[in-house]
Amino acid sequence: MWLKAFHLFFMTAWFAGLFYLPRLFVYHAMTDDAAGNERFKIMERKLYYFVTPWMILTVVFGLWMLYDYAWAAWGHMLWLHIKIILVALLVVYHLWCGKIMKTFAEDKNQRSDRWFRWFNEIPVVILLAIIYLASMKPF
Repeated sequence: MWLKAFHLFFMTAWFAGLFYLPRLFVYHAMTDDAAGNERFKIMERKLYYFVTPWMILTVVFGLWMLYDYAWAAWGHMLWLHIKIILVALLVVYHLWCGKIMKTFAEDKNQRSDRWFRWFNEIPVVILLAIIYLASMKPF
């Protein structure tokens, strides 16, 4: 059970960043002063590099659980396969956030705050689906 506890801890820390970083993008896209622009660049960079190890550890402990017992217990069930795909999508989302962060750092952002508001909802929907799949094991 300690594997699951560490997995859940690191997942929670990772999601804190996945929820907050795109919100910073919303506010950054709305900023029109140089000082605010520079402040958001620093905040985004520090947050991204702070939560990236939590993403890695979430995946490591998840894979460890798969290897240790989860695949043998539920590998034949569709819910686990869907959950793995959703986690892979979250990793892609995280890396996409890194790309966006670099775009802001280079002052090349072309997206609106409205676009970032919608972008911010992606991890919420994926988290809801993962929690449903992992707790209900529907199929």
